[in-house]
Amino acid sequence: NGASVINTSFGKGYSPHKDWVWDALRHAENKDVLIVNAAGNSSANIDPGMKKTYITDEKNGEEIVSNFLTVGSSSSMYNQNQISFFTNYGKVNVDLFAPGDKVWSTIPNKEFDYHNGTSMAAPNASGVAAVVRSFFPRLSAAEVKRVLMDSGLPLFDRIKLPGSEKLSTPKRICRSGKLINLYNALIYASNKNKKYDL
Repeated sequence: NGASVINTSFGKGYSPHKDWVWDALRHAENKDVLIVNAAGNSSANIDPGMKKTYITDEKNGEEIVSNFLTVGSSSSMYNQNQISFFTNYGKVNVDLFAPGDKVWSTIPNKEFDYHNGTSMAAPNASGVAAVVRSFFPRLSAAEVKRVLMDSGLPLFDRIKLPGSEKLSTPKRICRSGKLINLYNALIYASNKNKKYDL
């Protein structure tokens, strides 16, 4: 229907027709649509061989499309607790983190309240992607994904694994090891735009 960014948030442990979903992801890739997906809220490692969560762009340990960005949740702290205690993580299947803790959001009956979850983080990332795509419409969905991952702010150097007191490094909890940042993404996209004369 003409969307260039789609936000998804399902968090299922089982997909009865995952092939149908993968076909939909490939269709979106062919239409140059970026899909921004919530990683889930089980404090789990969702890498291959660990706890599965759907929807996913990973099949038998391989990424099947280039337009799928999986987002975990960060807190408001810059210390060992920077990653939300509930977020899923994984150095293969989670691409980056975005704010998802105590996010002021809409609720029914025209009200607002604070909410936590990767379903708060993914829309934040979707918003950044939408701004980048609106300023730089010639960048492909895959290029926008790469811009968001490469331009993020480095996470704290030692981080508690969600649901644990064990410390880990940023690159062991997500592919980029970074937190999304709109300002940096626009600068990075601008430089990429000039480099390729788009």
